[in-house]
Amino acid sequence: MSSRPAAGGGRWVDVDPARTNRWVAGFTDRHGPPAITIQEYGLLLTAPDRASAGLHTPPGAPATTDLDAFVAAALAPRRIGLLLARKGAVAMGIAEGERLPVHKVDTRYVQGRTAAGGWSQQRFARRRDNQAKAALADAAELAVRLLLPEADRLDAVVAGGDRRAVDAILADRRLDPLAALRAERLLDVPEPRYAVLLDAVTAARAVRILVRDPT
Repeated sequence: MSSRPAAGGGRWVDVDPARTNRWVAGFTDRHGPPAITIQEYGLLLTAPDRASAGLHTPPGAPATTDLDAFVAAALAPRRIGLLLARKGAVAMGIAEGERLPVHKVDTRYVQGRTAAGGWSQQRFARRRDNQAKAALADAAELAVRLLLPEADRLDAVVAGGDRRAVDAILADRRLDPLAALRAERLLDVPEPRYAVLLDAVTAARAVRILVRDPT
């Protein structure tokens, strides 16, 4: 379980689907039995002391109307496409439940920034931009080969890393079927590697909960 501040107040908590019932039980112990209301994003728990917990439906899971159904849907195996990109590195895969049977990691050199000035700085900047564009084009080709053929059998596509890089990859019109499946969730990941891709499987399946303390 991880926690981080949320914009606008409160904090985000990521909970493994198997621990959701336990987390809700702890919330109830601390704040009292909550009222449960259906929201566009999932379920909202509002405790007697005005503490709240918004349970966001995980990517690819169906909308539900009660807590038991929510947990069952979160636990159910789903086929999720993963697309992680940052600078010259990209990692892609297809998760089946907690497994990652299909995966590929690719790295292409993209020059870092230079402290040089004048003409040299402009020349290095152009070279860096060209390298970055080439890396994104290669990543799009990889997505066409690895993810696109499975689009009809995916429940969702979860991206991570640098949003601009991901947006640029999915801007390729051939990848429109994948872009249509893209979840709102953007995973915060370091430079994509195989280990990072494995961690992304867990993060993509997690139940995100927006917790706000009593006011």
